[in-house]
Amino acid sequence: MSDLEPQDWAVDALGALAHETRLAVFRLLVQSGPDGMIAGAIAEHLGVPPSTLSHHLATLERAGLVQSERESRLIHYRTDFAGMRRLLAFLMQDCCQGAPEMCADLLGTITCNPA
Repeated sequence: MSDLEPQDWAVDALGALAHETRLAVFRLLVQSGPDGMIAGAIAEHLGVPPSTLSHHLATLERAGLVQSERESRLIHYRTDFAGMRRLLAFLMQDCCQGAPEMCADLLGTITCNPA
């Protein structure tokens, strides 16, 4: 993804998230933290057929939002937190237009509750 301009990369990442199943997968992986989940557990949790899930996971991985690692016969997926931070930073980089009070309560709206 580093060879793309930031805006082009952000469009790809947002496009990957612009699907109900992919957004659900991404949110589930964010909730699972750095440990992530195996593909079968993701499919079971979301009620998505494995072949369909594979397509969605590949899209998220190409967009730089998910990482995979093969462990024997299983594929383990986890959020690419650096990619997530990159997307959030891109979206927020021009926030506030020099008036930080416009965005002051933004972080207060985010809660980090255990799943």
